[in-house]
Amino acid sequence: AGDHHTMVGASSATPSITVSGASLHNLQEIDVEIPVGRLTCITGVSGCGKSSLARGVLYENAKRIVAARGRGGRGKPRGGSNDRSARANAADRPIGSSRKRSPLVGCRSIGGLEAIDRVLEVDQTPIGKTPRSCPATYVGVWDDIRRLFAGTPEAKLHGFDASRFSFNTAGGRCETCGGQGVVRIEMSFLPDVRMTCETCGGARFTPDTLAIRYKGKNIAEVLDMSIEEAARFFSAHRKIHYALALLDEVGLGYLKLGQQSPSLSGGEAQRLKLVTELAKAGGAKAGHTLYVLDEPTIGLHISDVEKLTRVLIRLVDAGNTVVVVEHNLDLIAEADHIVDLGPEGGDEGGRVVAAGAPLAIAKSAEGAGSTRNESMIAAERDRTTRSGEATMAAERPGADAAFAGQRDRISGSPGATGFAGYTAYELAKHLAMAEHPSKTDAHSEEARIPIRASSDR
Repeated sequence: AGDHHTMVGASSATPSITVSGASLHNLQEIDVEIPVGRLTCITGVSGCGKSSLARGVLYENAKRIVAARGRGGRGKPRGGSNDRSARANAADRPIGSSRKRSPLVGCRSIGGLEAIDRVLEVDQTPIGKTPRSCPATYVGVWDDIRRLFAGTPEAKLHGFDASRFSFNTAGGRCETCGGQGVVRIEMSFLPDVRMTCETCGGARFTPDTLAIRYKGKNIAEVLDMSIEEAARFFSAHRKIHYALALLDEVGLGYLKLGQQSPSLSGGEAQRLKLVTELAKAGGAKAGHTLYVLDEPTIGLHISDVEKLTRVLIRLVDAGNTVVVVEHNLDLIAEADHIVDLGPEGGDEGGRVVAAGAPLAIAKSAEGAGSTRNESMIAAERDRTTRSGEATMAAERPGADAAFAGQRDRISGSPGATGFAGYTAYELAKHLAMAEHPSKTDAHSEEARIPIRASSDR
């Protein structure tokens, strides 16, 4: 494994989570460092062990260690130098040294977790299973909105409190549909059918509740607002506006405040979870969180990838650690640190090909021999010709020359040492094209502008 490991751009000043002897599935007893307080991308070809490392080893073990530390301290770290020292010792102590500790999963040891207070995997599973769950309830603004309605003079005159405007409790909600706005009709030999409630017409509340208005809108009309519209409507209320503005920034402004959670796609649900975390990032209750995401850009448009990347960067800027398994080069190029696995999938994978900053990873391909050699270059030339890349490159002489030079360097010489993996090759090509965008594409230059300058990483 050591013959193929190229360390570039490593910094000893940044504290790291260290995983030693990772051997889950096809991982080849590898040692990996994840910088704390940074955005790290785990890259490589399919089947090389990315998810095994990120989810099976890092996430599972970190979650157990942090949870055990929380139970030992009753879930509330007291702070202070003595407590910090105790947490550091507990986080770095080999689990096998204590009878009360369970063995590690898929690795020999893991350390550097003393700064981590929470461990969370942000996936694309649904955020709610009932129609009463919606973006407004999930991000935590619904209670504040209900309190605004309860504070109106008309609501006080009728003796209505915030619970009157909840579709989860009896009183103000429509009892025919239970505040869901729809009723379920059971079919004997077919899937159940959901239909709009005939009593409330989908408004979820009783006429008396709907008679109360805030700034000319009743509670049902507010739920029917898009997030973009609601952000403007509640601009005077900082907490509500902040959460809704974040949702709009990540490309979810088109969703309705009261849209039923089961109707959201996996990508929409994942971004809702990220915004919820970002809304509370930096708070005393949140602490330093280790976030693990497995290919969050699947199914996203290129513009949405940029918005997602900005959210991840803001989570890092708020003092958290983010680890992403990813293939998307736009997101990979914005990472602070890359761990590239390979060189192939299955039994031929599970090794660390290179680790370091994106620019250093790309430069590592220069002058490095590649086990792919002429066969890889021929395959890439054939692929780019078929996809029309050669035609596009004619309009980008600088990018074409950089690509050709990079391709020649990767082919290497018979006596060359080191290893240039797929990610280094593709990233070098990606960054070269970013420096020479097509002049015929009005959107390409803007789309390829780095979100963060290389000097920031």
